[in-house]
Amino acid sequence: MIASDREMERVDTIMESQKTGSTPSTLDSVLANRLRMKDLVLLCALDSCRNLHHAAEQIHMSQPSATKMLQEIEHAFGMTLFERQPRGMLPTDLGREVVIYATQTLAALKNFAQDLTVKKGGGYGFLVVGTIMAAAPDVVAHAILRLKARHPLIHVQLLGETSDQILPMLEMGKLDLAVGRFSSPMQHNDFDFEELKQEELIFVARYGHPLSQRQALSLNDVSGSPWVLQPLPNPTRLLLEKEFATRDISTPTNIVECSSIFAILQLLQYGDSLALLPEPVVRDHLHGKLLCRLPLEIGGRLPGFGILTRRNTTLRLPAQAFVDSLRSVVYDSQVKKHK
Repeated sequence: MIASDREMERVDTIMESQKTGSTPSTLDSVLANRLRMKDLVLLCALDSCRNLHHAAEQIHMSQPSATKMLQEIEHAFGMTLFERQPRGMLPTDLGREVVIYATQTLAALKNFAQDLTVKKGGGYGFLVVGTIMAAAPDVVAHAILRLKARHPLIHVQLLGETSDQILPMLEMGKLDLAVGRFSSPMQHNDFDFEELKQEELIFVARYGHPLSQRQALSLNDVSGSPWVLQPLPNPTRLLLEKEFATRDISTPTNIVECSSIFAILQLLQYGDSLALLPEPVVRDHLHGKLLCRLPLEIGGRLPGFGILTRRNTTLRLPAQAFVDSLRSVVYDSQVKKHK
């Protein structure tokens, strides 16, 4: 078997260290010298496809070349990154850490390239924000308008609907920052959080729904109704399930699970389902008499939403400018509220 160039480099490094008495290179120096962007592309493709043949096709490479590249990557790391199984390949525990790094690095490169392209064209930069729908009407939209007023040529991309959707994107580096809340207890280890605001949750149904004529309702009264519920682990769904559990009421069985707020609003308007949603999301539908608020109160409340950023990450200028806009919007709303 003919040794690869990388293997020969490793042998030369070891032999040189033996001659000089120096210690072998640390992992970071090895990776800095040997790891290429195309290696990271292969790791991400393999994690996505879980099949080496499909991953090779995705990045326009032959399977033998991809196999050789993966062997060299694992050799550089000194560990197995993917377990070969009969029906595909799965990342090992340490392989998952490498895939996360690869995804973050490629996302950072993409964001940097887009940012630079916009600036070369005379713009202010490129900004990718993830946001929960509850924050969009009152905070995020106004912050974007303020940002655009100061920097008209900034390119803003808005993604997401719920915290459980946007936080994985933030972890992978696909977002500059997010406006939302933690969706699991351990996420405080990965993200910094600055609370901005709390929103009210209300029970809603279509305008003219028979239950809207009642003076008061309890969860017992509505447990047999059809519902549109956001899927677990959505924080609003978790809060509602806690309310049912506290009152020893089973979760309704006539349900539609839906992660899209837009789809939920459509299902409510044209049927008899009920839903628990943030007031800012349904405000315009209430004013337009498309939906109505039911006389039912939720016992608990969600933690406030806020600015989420990756730990130990310095924000680029467009992202920092957007954070400043978010803070100013919230500050002005609080001043207005207390006047």
